Amino acid sequence: MSEDVGVSEEAVIVIVEDDPNIADLVELYLRRDGYRPYQASTGEQALEIVALRRPKLILLDIGLPGELDGLDVCRSIRAESDVPIILLTARDDEVDRVLGLELGADDYVTKPFSPRELVARVKAILRRADASATRAGNQRPAPIELGAEIIVDSARREVTVGGAAVALAAREFDLLLHLSRNRGLALSRRQLLDGVWGDGWIGDDRTVDVHVRQLRKKLGDGLVLETVWGVGYRLD
Repeated sequence: MSEDVGVSEEAVIVIVEDDPNIADLVELYLRRDGYRPYQASTGEQALEIVALRRPKLILLDIGLPGELDGLDVCRSIRAESDVPIILLTARDDEVDRVLGLELGADDYVTKPFSPRELVARVKAILRRADASATRAGNQRPAPIELGAEIIVDSARREVTVGGAAVALAAREFDLLLHLSRNRGLALSRRQLLDGVWGDGWIGDDRTVDVHVRQLRKKLGDGLVLETVWGVGYRLD
């Protein structure tokens, strides 16, 4: 695949999709917006390209052929990196979609999808990631203490429990940080989606429930994250 002169390496996006028609169409739209896409058609090839190119974002089809499916790839990447991952799923893949979010994927788009909508999702996620990096570089806000054990350090994008670092996916960290900054307030799922996933995000409200479940599992009983029935969630 030829390289585009003048396109920043920071704009690298890896498309992991075994259907060449879909992959080529997504690549076309990404290139129009100045990104540098690389394609992979298998899980093994995807991991090689990700390690070599260090992309800013990964578009990952769940239903890949071969020994490594999309969930295996997501699990492997999350063990090493918090790079944003958008899942590409079939409409009847709800169980796999939820599992993908639990493994640390940031978002999902169901097939068939609009390439324009997909690129809009890419832009929104990268915009939030860049904004977080800029804030961290310009200032160092004080870490937030949640009880005696849990500390959320937004500058380092790190959470510790009893002094030990806990690995969170990028979206899990963003959700925890948003809840921490609105501590004591009952926030609806839509408010959380708008605040963490971005205004106008189109997706299932249960995405929030999946990420809350992961936060409770990873951070333990010290995280006082209450379900407010009929509303959403409140961090005390």
